[in-house]
Amino acid sequence: MKNILFLTDFSENSWNALKYGLDFFAETSCNFYILHVNNHISDFQEEDALWPDSKTIEDLYTKPAKRQLKEILKQISKEVPHNKRHKFYTLTNYGFFIESVRKHVLEKKISLIIMGTQGATALKEFIVGSNTGDVITKVKCTTLVVPKNATYSVPKEIAFPTDFAISYDIQILQPILDILKSNNSCLRVLHIGHKEEQLNSDQKACKELIGDFFDGFDYSYHFLTNKKVEKGIQCFVESRNINIIAMVAKNLNYFQQILFHTKTEQISYHTDIPFLVLHE
Repeated sequence: MKNILFLTDFSENSWNALKYGLDFFAETSCNFYILHVNNHISDFQEEDALWPDSKTIEDLYTKPAKRQLKEILKQISKEVPHNKRHKFYTLTNYGFFIESVRKHVLEKKISLIIMGTQGATALKEFIVGSNTGDVITKVKCTTLVVPKNATYSVPKEIAFPTDFAISYDIQILQPILDILKSNNSCLRVLHIGHKEEQLNSDQKACKELIGDFFDGFDYSYHFLTNKKVEKGIQCFVESRNINIIAMVAKNLNYFQQILFHTKTEQISYHTDIPFLVLHE
């Protein structure tokens, strides 16, 4: 049984991500942990005279969060088809957000984090310093980031941007393989580079390794020429019906260019297409 961690701030974006995740695992036995962390209290210092006592924390932070989490469970029962293979647990915490997420990932043996993001501004401006950016860069757990405009459809087309510079265990790609198995999906391995670039021997070996890993599944290689990786991806998703963009967090060259680019009106994929960020 999979253990999935939903992160919620009780916004419409987080509810959209939760619905997406429930649809994504509609046919899978799962324990869903819905976590809310109130990190306003982290503005205080424990030695500070203003540090709230336990009763104040309970009244101001814990009790209201528990009530809202109960409302989420009611909303799930009303709006999401009942699945007996889904079990739900609510969690509340206060203090430092990333520490809380790491703690629950370890204790609950979480295999996937699901969270929403607005994607309303350039992702660099929005994510850096945000909870979403902190999770995907600081928590060593595969994370599915669901933008506010994303609506669930069976993931038939998965884009996997890579520069064929693997410095990680190939098994990190297992979550992609799981999606291909469960949904009879197609994988589009995408390389974006300068016109004059050719794959070196190490990159060619990596390309063959990826091919061996996905042997027996529907996958294809695509090579685009563009000086900007994010613009190349935008062209690619516009030309195909891409449902999910998967990437390896440790592959910093592509990861940073895809998620932490400067503002440009031509880039919209981060508002519509979920990102599957893979961690070792």
